[in-house]
Amino acid sequence: MNLADFIEANLEVLVEDWTEYATRVSAKNSELTVAELRNWASELLTRIAADMKAAQSAVQQKAKSRGESGAQSSVSTAASRHADDRLAQGFRLNDVIAEFRALRASVLRRWEQTAPAGADAFQEMIRFNEAVDQALTESVRQYTQRTDRIRDLFAGVLAHDLRSPLGAIANSAEVLLHDDSLSALSVRAAANVQRGAGRMKRLIDDLLDFTRTRLGDTLPIQVVSLDIGRLCSNTADEVRASYPQAQIELRLEGDLGGWWDGDRIGQLIANLLVNAVQHGSGAIELHASGSGDAVSVAVSNDGNPIPHEALPTLFDPLTRTYSPPERRGAAAGIGLGLYICKRIVEAHHGEIRADSTARGTTFSVTLPRSNRATANART
Repeated sequence: MNLADFIEANLEVLVEDWTEYATRVSAKNSELTVAELRNWASELLTRIAADMKAAQSAVQQKAKSRGESGAQSSVSTAASRHADDRLAQGFRLNDVIAEFRALRASVLRRWEQTAPAGADAFQEMIRFNEAVDQALTESVRQYTQRTDRIRDLFAGVLAHDLRSPLGAIANSAEVLLHDDSLSALSVRAAANVQRGAGRMKRLIDDLLDFTRTRLGDTLPIQVVSLDIGRLCSNTADEVRASYPQAQIELRLEGDLGGWWDGDRIGQLIANLLVNAVQHGSGAIELHASGSGDAVSVAVSNDGNPIPHEALPTLFDPLTRTYSPPERRGAAAGIGLGLYICKRIVEAHHGEIRADSTARGTTFSVTLPRSNRATANART
């Protein structure tokens, strides 16, 4: 008897055997009910048997083994629903994987007792393993995708809700700083609160942008006519206020006018400057130059060069691989600054790159000038 026929003929025995095995394997991490296990095992085994009986060419088999099967099969559909159910029931990913491990072991152990032999039996076992692997891959993919989305939604809601109390803190600090009756010590304390609130706002803004893009939304921009030189000057002053030890030198050249989103470009420049403060040393140069149809902004600093192996993932989210040990920790942020910079530049159809040698590190941004027609189209 071939393996597909064996599964159909012994479905009840296989489900019973596998249910006991899966319960024992997953007992440490979850409370799997017998009814839930039996229902899912019966459905998936039935679909796997049907999949094994379907004609499959050598090309299709090769594509399937590589996860390139194309249209979603009934096995994948069942596995996807299984992942949704298990996530809703509070099961961990390890529990999901354990179920598939138990299913594979139960079927092959029972079938082995029928003493299958020959090349056909070997091919049937390959088809069975391919189907189980396909189901496992789809279930893990769906589980991970749903988990990531839930996590991103939570982070987005949290960041959004933090804005109101943070705004109250910042406004209160501003009021205190205008109170002439405060002592010098109280003024310094209020200034520290204000600077801390500013840094927290940047972190929250970055987190909101991160979750927005992770959830599939594009980074919104509202372009207006502005002068990047003035924006660079104002942003440098803001960063100096938050980081009094920072030595930021401003250099402006050429025509710096154009059409951009002022808030976003200010966020971009601030992120690059804060990045230089946190990871570099010595003076920081902020250089803006305009010529032709583009404006360039570059932030340079001294310090240890970024390792060559870190450059390919430098603009990935939650990446801080080039921070020296003494700079890591809360002060280094949450690893979203450069990712947000890249998304802002992409929203403006520009380019950003990093160059790092023993002589220093420079982040360079090139932004095309936008005429009024383009600006209206983007808004």
